[in-house]
Amino acid sequence: MRIQAKYILPILVPLVVLLLPASAFPFETITVMQQRAIALFLLAALCWVLEPMPIYATSVVVIVLELLFLSDKGIIWFRTDANTPEFGNLLHYTDIMSTFASPIIMLFLGGFFLAMAATKYRLDVNLARVLLKPFGQKPTMVMAGLMLITAVFSMFMSNTATTAMMLAILTPILAVFKPNDPGKIAFALSIPVAANIGGIGTPIGTPPNAIALKYLTGENIITFGEWMAFAVPFVVVMLVLAWVLLAVMFKSNETAISLDIKGKFLKTPKAYTVYATFTITVLLWLMGSSHGMNSYTVALIPVAVFSMTGIINKEDLKKISWDVLWLVSGGFALGLALDKTGLAQLLVHSIPFENYAPEIVLIGAAALCLLMANFMSHTATANLLMPIMAALGVSMTSLTPLGGETTLILVVTFAASLGMSLPISTPPNALAHATGHVTSNQMAKVGVIIGVVGVALSFVMVWILRLVNFL
Repeated sequence: MRIQAKYILPILVPLVVLLLPASAFPFETITVMQQRAIALFLLAALCWVLEPMPIYATSVVVIVLELLFLSDKGIIWFRTDANTPEFGNLLHYTDIMSTFASPIIMLFLGGFFLAMAATKYRLDVNLARVLLKPFGQKPTMVMAGLMLITAVFSMFMSNTATTAMMLAILTPILAVFKPNDPGKIAFALSIPVAANIGGIGTPIGTPPNAIALKYLTGENIITFGEWMAFAVPFVVVMLVLAWVLLAVMFKSNETAISLDIKGKFLKTPKAYTVYATFTITVLLWLMGSSHGMNSYTVALIPVAVFSMTGIINKEDLKKISWDVLWLVSGGFALGLALDKTGLAQLLVHSIPFENYAPEIVLIGAAALCLLMANFMSHTATANLLMPIMAALGVSMTSLTPLGGETTLILVVTFAASLGMSLPISTPPNALAHATGHVTSNQMAKVGVIIGVVGVALSFVMVWILRLVNFL
């Protein structure tokens, strides 16, 4: 039965949803497009969880089904009543296709080029030797070192870029473990977990933080330093909890990791080009947009340099994890469908927050955001929820004793960054899954625990901040 359910449920459930009358849904009105989006969402969610096909294949299916049934260039028989109130608005086909050429995909590509060049010219091995030396040889301490370095980097640069760079450093460490050692899973998961958590530490660490600051103005304004004053301690506590969780759940069979990494930095012209490009790219990422470029533009610099100099050749290009790029683009396409059909907004507005106690509102808002962030882009989730939460915080006087709008926005912001249960939840998760050392189920177990504990901790943090009159 279990094997059958793996293949039957992803087909049966969406079909049932499509055949249900509009009155069967708990909404006042629902369009045909929104009903199709629900079916597509359930299909993707079940396929990503049960894995009846490779998860990247699910993403491809999502994109194709959107083009066929939700786009303005889809099958003509399925859009004869297009743009009527009952049908809803069709998605533009170029918007769906452009998910495979989104800026974050370019950031991935740049990260892949950096990692590939670093491995090819032994930069990753030498960085591992230098950065991890102070942490000794005990597996748990080496993992702590990796997580700390990853979290600090992700506070000031793209979480995806940080993960790509750190996974390159991780490669020679994983080679030390025996094939079936659970420690491999812990180490592979430690990087995306630390990157996702670390991004919370500064306003520029992750897009949801910057979106939140747009609504924290006037009396509720929070400066860069004030954000770090409460966010960095939160990051530290969460890192320790995540470290303990990974060490306990996936205890290594090794008592010591002999990091006897030999060799010196290569001194050939191409090696120097790799070192210089790697350094310049990281520095430009760390400098934010002070130079006028965003992280996506910067990511294409190594692509151009390494291609032009022959450091990455056509044989190397075949080794790029194209399945990861498809996986991420499928997640973007799903988020696009939820957003553009109005389904995500309908789901949010269908919950009568005003009728509940303020504590229930905070918990419900955080839970909703955490759930959405696991299936949608964190940025898209924050963009969708933040204006609604800001308005809700202002209108609900009962929230004032708990910090009002500020508390609501902070809790939702932290929840957005803690959605990390699936490979498609965040780009760092997708990169870690691409290593082949982590399954979706293992990632889900760790992600759910960290998400729930992290949201609970955010409530404790807000309570402490209210106690000391910070909010």
